[in-house]
Amino acid sequence: MAASKIQALWNHPAGPKTIHFWAPTFKWGISIANVADFAKPPEKISYPQQVAVTCTGLIWSRYSTVITPKNWNLFSVNVAMAGTGIYQLARKIRHDCYSEVEEVPAKE
Repeated sequence: MAASKIQALWNHPAGPKTIHFWAPTFKWGISIANVADFAKPPEKISYPQQVAVTCTGLIWSRYSTVITPKNWNLFSVNVAMAGTGIYQLARKIRHDCYSEVEEVPAKE
């Protein structure tokens, strides 16, 4: 029984013998790295990088539900990418626009 399930996975159109399996698997590394960057101070976060991560996640999570066969690994990694990107952008915007600016007294 287990052998038949392994063989079914191995021979699946989105199984380990295809790029459709490995590409989303490697994208998990980007999502994990973005989660690791949660500890990074907001001033070190890059707007272009996080916009790219967010847009990629949003676009490909939609596209992954349209392609055949449905690739749920691709869908879930892109939802994670969009989520972490949105969170990082929110942190950066909150820091840049809404944080208290400390006034440095002018030297006389």
